[in-house]
Amino acid sequence: MSKLYIVATPIGNLGDITLRALDILKTVDIIACEDTRHTMQLLTHFEIRKPMISCRSQNEEFAAQKVIKLLNEGKEVAYASDAGTPAISDPGAVLVTMTRKAGHTVVPIPGASAFATLISVAGMGGKTIIFEGFLSPKSGRRRKRLKELLETNYSVVLYESPFRIVKLLTDIADIESERNLVVGRELTKLHEEIVEGTAMQIRDNFASRVKIQGEFAIFISGKKITQLAEE
Repeated sequence: MSKLYIVATPIGNLGDITLRALDILKTVDIIACEDTRHTMQLLTHFEIRKPMISCRSQNEEFAAQKVIKLLNEGKEVAYASDAGTPAISDPGAVLVTMTRKAGHTVVPIPGASAFATLISVAGMGGKTIIFEGFLSPKSGRRRKRLKELLETNYSVVLYESPFRIVKLLTDIADIESERNLVVGRELTKLHEEIVEGTAMQIRDNFASRVKIQGEFAIFISGKKITQLAEE
């Protein structure tokens, strides 16, 4: 049977792509991707020319059927989301499930992930970390879920856009102002910034800024780890 390769791509710095990922992208018959325009930039940088098909969250099931048809024809396919590892707050999970059910082999090609990148510099991981990704943009749902996550006492990793980061930080500070956070902005990119402090300190930091740009990953330390840090 043919193989579907799930390929992790850089979250910012193109130098973070792996040699194995490049080899796979060069040798497969076709590349399925979250956004063909975005992936084209990556392929052009590394002088790779391959036919592509779109596989976004909005059309993932339909696109997966196309991918399976290609696999049935004996073609090898790679899938890449816009940045990082597919299926981690990105499309990919539906494609993987449908491909495996169709009897084809799914091969992971590991690499960059904002989740792992932030944890590596947080310094407060603990044994259990909850990855929640993006919370609801609706205030009530967001605050309700935040309270549930903070009550677990475990460390939590969230993603957020520059448009809602202050709202998210405000919610965290309102619920537990002294909980320690590590916030990564534009991780691996030219203007990378990593800020550590209490929820209130970091909320005040970003709330005072005139303009906020870049994607965010937020590490919320577990309650026990926060207590140890204060001792």
